[in-house]
Amino acid sequence: MAHIQKLKQTLNLSRLDARIAEVYGCASEEVYTKRKRLVSLTDMYSKHFADNDDVGLYSSPGRTEIGGNHTDHQNGCVLAAAIDLDTIACAAKNNTSCVNIISKGHPDIRVSLEESYPVESEKGTSASIVRGIVSKIRSMGFPVYGFNACVDSNVLCGSGLSSSAAYEVLIGVIINDLFCGGELDAIKVAQIGQYAENIFFGKPCGLMDQLASSVGGVVSIDFANPSVPIVEAISCNPTDAGYALCIVDSGANHTDLTDEYASIPREMCAVASFFGKTVLRDVEESLVWENIAALRENVSDRAVLRAIHFFNENKTAQLEASALKSGDLRLFLSLVNSSGNSSALHLQNLYCDGSPDKQSIPVAIAVARHALKGDGAVRVHGGGFAGTIQAFVPISMLADFKAELEAALGAGRCHVLTFRSCGGVKFF
Repeated sequence: MAHIQKLKQTLNLSRLDARIAEVYGCASEEVYTKRKRLVSLTDMYSKHFADNDDVGLYSSPGRTEIGGNHTDHQNGCVLAAAIDLDTIACAAKNNTSCVNIISKGHPDIRVSLEESYPVESEKGTSASIVRGIVSKIRSMGFPVYGFNACVDSNVLCGSGLSSSAAYEVLIGVIINDLFCGGELDAIKVAQIGQYAENIFFGKPCGLMDQLASSVGGVVSIDFANPSVPIVEAISCNPTDAGYALCIVDSGANHTDLTDEYASIPREMCAVASFFGKTVLRDVEESLVWENIAALRENVSDRAVLRAIHFFNENKTAQLEASALKSGDLRLFLSLVNSSGNSSALHLQNLYCDGSPDKQSIPVAIAVARHALKGDGAVRVHGGGFAGTIQAFVPISMLADFKAELEAALGAGRCHVLTFRSCGGVKFF
């Protein structure tokens, strides 16, 4: 912690530039913009709270799912990476029983910590996330009290880059620093964030989003035992091999898709239940193929197809990780395309059943494939149904790719991102 005025001076004198470059993995010419954003955040804190507090600066990245589309909630395998867009905070204890958070572009939050249970009126709000994280950490024996925070995020909402997980990890990192002495590791912070989203926010998400944000870098994750996931860091940067990572906003109307998302684990679990299991990871794939007829009499055809997707995608995520580790980028790109095909054909999360006339993601994928001319790779990104696609684009084709996608979908919809090696961290 540092006195806020001293922290501002340290930032303005460029004394944190090396730390900024380390966290973001950015070139020296990019540090100025990121430093300016941090200075603005400290000014925001001084304006809304106090200019004499001892504060900390924190950051939590968004994430991109590379492989393992909807496999985590079935205890499967995923491949994911932290990205250079993040949610940042300036925070300090306030010696009260309230958490006060002011976020750029969002309503202010005030959470009284007297209630440690889910509050019905808070469901689906950021306040529920804060309350859930505090409640869980308190249950672990840590004395968590009130704090003030100013928050700024450039993680694109509705982008599949998991702005919600970045926020959850950020709150966990703040509390871990202020009240837990840093005793919570990255995996535990992620699990606490998932708990808050499942129980207090009311969304049945898996753990991949929080884990990728919290751990950082490119990670292969095996959720065979969700309480102790196996996380393997992979040293990989597609840019070094001549490819850029693009996330493209399809332009869909981002209405509430919770029911669409919830149908996927519900239907996969229905197939697992047919075999007396809770999740598909515990079912032998051969049994599904041997019992297609019986399954169709007990569950929907779509549930059967989604189970087939799980087995395909679970293997694909592992093969993608192996391809990256061996440096076989051509195989990796082929597997990314295969993953996208399985999501389209079997998982069926490219558009909503209730709005078959609105298929912005399939259109975006079609335009991207045309622009790639047989090179690179493209797939649905994140939860699906609306939102974004992911493409690995040859850098030599990037300008033309961006131009063609934005001509079809709208200006500013193609975002070029980089991977970030740091997960949720304290800057200073």
